[in-house]
Formats: sequence, C-alpha cells, structure tokens
Amino acid sequence: MSPQELRRRRAGAQLLHRPAGSGPAGIVGRLLAVQSQDLRSARLALRARGSGFTAADVDDALTRDRSLVVGWLFRGTLHLVRAEDYPWLSALTAPADPLPNRRRLAQEGVSAAQAEAAVEVVGRALAAEGPLLRAELGERLRAAGIPSRGQALPHLLALAAWRGIAVLGPVRDGQQAFALTRDWLGQAPVPLAGEARERWLAELARRYLAGHAPAGAEDLAAWSGLPLRDVRTAMAADPPQEQDVREVPAGLLPALDPYLLGWRDRSFAVPQPYARRVHPGGGVVRATAAVDGLAVGTWTARRSRGRLAVRIEPFRPLPQRARAALAADAEDVARFEEMQGSVAFTGG
Repeated sequence: MSPQELRRRRAGAQLLHRPAGSGPAGIVGRLLAVQSQDLRSARLALRARGSGFTAADVDDALTRDRSLVVGWLFRGTLHLVRAEDYPWLSALTAPADPLPNRRRLAQEGVSAAQAEAAVEVVGRALAAEGPLLRAELGERLRAAGIPSRGQALPHLLALAAWRGIAVLGPVRDGQQAFALTRDWLGQAPVPLAGEARERWLAELARRYLAGHAPAGAEDLAAWSGLPLRDVRTAMAADPPQEQDVREVPAGLLPALDPYLLGWRDRSFAVPQPYARRVHPGGGVVRATAAVDGLAVGTWTARRSRGRLAVRIEPFRPLPQRARAALAADAEDVARFEEMQGSVAFTGG
C-alpha cells in the first residue's frame, strides 16, 4: 500500500472527508474516544469531521442531551466518549491497582487514608448538591481537611473517576463540571472479568478499527494503553469494511487531534523532517494544518473580544489552492466558535 493510499484510508476512517449528517455524538461514536485534556481542542476535533454544528452544540451534547461525557480512560488520560460507551470503557481501562496514583498523591502531601476519604467526600458532595466544578470540589475537600492544592486535586478527582464515582459531564460557566456517575449516566461501571472482559475487548477492537483501519494490534495497544496480549486476541475478528475516500479536503486539526495520535507510527501523516514541529515531546501534539491527510504546517488561534485570529505556519511554500482551502477552513473555525475570523500565513 502506498503512503498516499494509507493516508486516505485512515483519514476516511477518521471522517476527515466530512460526510454529510455527522453530528457530535455520531462523530465521537465513530472515533470511539477523543483525547480531551483541553475541551476546546476536543470540540475542534469534531468540527474537523462534520459541518452545520457549533461548539455550543457540542456543549449541549455534554449538558442537555447527556450523550457525551469525559473521563479518565485510555492511558489514564481524559477522553471524550459517548455516554453509552463510558461504563464499559471505564471498566475495561481502569487501573487494577485500587490506588494507582498513590506515589503522585504522596508527593502532593496526600496520604492513602486521605485519598480514600477524598473519594467519599466527592461522592457525598455530588450526591447532595449535583454537578460541581473542580474548584467547588476542591473547597469541599479542604473543608474536610484533605490537601487539594496544586496537582493533588486533579489526581484525587481522577481516583474518584476510576472508582466509578465521578464523571465529567455538564458545561457551566465555560467549564466542565463533575457529576455523580450513577445519576448522570443511569449506571456506574462494573468490574469486568472472564468472558465479559473478552467480549468487551472484542468490541473495543471492532470500534477502534472502525475509526482507524488499516491498523494492527500494536497500534491499538499503543493507543489504548492495554497489554498487547489482550488486544492481539481481540483483533482476530474480521476488520470492518473500509470506506473508499478518494480525496481528503485540506483542513485545520486541533492540538491532540485523534488523527495525530491514533497509531503507534504516525509518520504516514507527519513527514519525518517535520515530526518534531508537530510532536515536540512531553505529550504535546500541536495544532496542525493538513492537505490530503498530510501535515503541511502548524497553526495557532488568538481569541479576543469576539474575534478569532488564525495564524498558519506552513512547513514549506504551499500551492495557492491549498492556501485558499486552509484559509476557508480557518473561517469555518470562527463560524464554529461563533466569532468573527481572520487568517494569516507566516513563513513557508
């Protein structure tokens, strides 16, 4: 398979050709999970794969429809998933160690006993008060005498999520609030073992391939953080039928976009000479401009007083047609965020 064909097949699996009728929940369902340390980037990843909806519509899916949620899933990292997929994904990916971040918590001055107490405090607060912002939960923990400053708070909240207590749900005042899992979703994750675990591993492989094929077991292991021995068996099923995509439009992919993270080797999408400009290290994946599935530059956006200024920095000079297409997509980013937009090219 040629590099161009591989790019187009994977870009098609990722919906980068923007098929009509793809809304936020449908796109997330196809991708299975969208890395979401930054909710704005996660919203923009959905924009790059659909049309006709806005960032506010994504927030509605999180807040009113409850069709999307965010939790600590693959590789212990925040991911946006469909609400119906969260229970089994959480059960499948939760650490086996009941206190997996004890060393990090100890560094933040939180003992094992305090961590256990924190999970109870979070559960009681969410049950009594409904969804609460991170800062509000920090106040509840401090009132209970539990350290929650610095990195202690996110690590304690991650622990509550791994225990099936809390999930990131509604958006309030521009921030995502934590909700009690069983109330927000109607169910909490349950441990998986034996045949049940094998069945959900097979579902994981099937859904991963739907959004990433062609791919192998090593790709799924790297993406999910699960042991290779688990995913190798799960990948034995017949792969899904791939969609024939002949052209992938030029577009702006946000930081941490799934297309830049979904495989062990990403050189098919990012030319090796420019790899460090997209993947500089430390878990950073920069916002990237792509043409026909190939990274051709990076981009940034500045937001101020209702205006969005996009700056695109090509790796090398681009044809006028590609520049025009990327400029048009920059305007769509502004539309998506309901702002007035402008675009400029630098370098290249």
